[in-house]
Amino acid sequence: MEKLNNFEPSSRFNPLNDFLFLKVMGEKGDEKQLLGFLNAVLGNSGKEPIKSVDIIENKSFAAEIINGKSCILDVRAVLEDGTRVNIEIQLRNEHNIDRRSLFYWSKMYSDTIKEGQDYRELPNVIAINIVDFDFPPGSNVHTCFHLREDTNQSLILSAALEIHFINMVKWGRQDSKDIVNDALHRWLTWFDTSSPPELVEEVLRMDSAIMAANKRQDCVTQDEEDRDLYWRRQMAIMDYNSGINGARREGEAIGRSEGREEEKLEIARNLLAESAAYEFVQRITGLDLETIKRLNN
Repeated sequence: MEKLNNFEPSSRFNPLNDFLFLKVMGEKGDEKQLLGFLNAVLGNSGKEPIKSVDIIENKSFAAEIINGKSCILDVRAVLEDGTRVNIEIQLRNEHNIDRRSLFYWSKMYSDTIKEGQDYRELPNVIAINIVDFDFPPGSNVHTCFHLREDTNQSLILSAALEIHFINMVKWGRQDSKDIVNDALHRWLTWFDTSSPPELVEEVLRMDSAIMAANKRQDCVTQDEEDRDLYWRRQMAIMDYNSGINGARREGEAIGRSEGREEEKLEIARNLLAESAAYEFVQRITGLDLETIKRLNN
């Protein structure tokens, strides 16, 4: 069993920040952890273990892209049998995740065929959505959808479409969490920033793929440029969510404004805990210098 030296899980870095998730799971060299996660998800659907995966890198995360409120930072890969996989993270409910997922599934499906090719050459495409809101409502933590016949659920039109949802809200409410026998439960424990540190440490000892993901995350967040992009992405997501909700009733807007200010303060505290310069914290959060200095006292 591998000894964890100086292990100190931190809630400051969220593995489900889509920029950080992409860096940890979606670049060449990340195959071990991506393979472990995919087997944890797809194994629950009765599939045979995947032995290899080819990552399709997404290099479009320069600072100006990260600051975009709706940029797509998904993880894409090709399995050994040619199946395409797209993993997307949605932390706030825009009330369109069903159609959004179908749109990105269809784009990945149709982009693989060239003019004149036989439709039989179109690959199967699996979409995996990790959502931090209750969707589908009334469902389990992990749900999987196919095209089935209405009166005979065992009759599937085509294996081409497969869409998964992993509901982090349901995960947080679930009392029974079997990290010993369920690999997906181990991954969700690591993803969940509210998991007790001792439980996260146990999961890391049990699962070498999650250990690899944790080490990669440590490496990414120790890089000054990547850490900067991580916090910029956190702020962009927060600003975008605030904008979506801004058209609602004035009374609700006041409450959201207060909540957004507290989120800014929390980000500032986390940056200061990493010994970030006051000017950097101001650039990321937009808070005035006096407020930032008071937080450090």
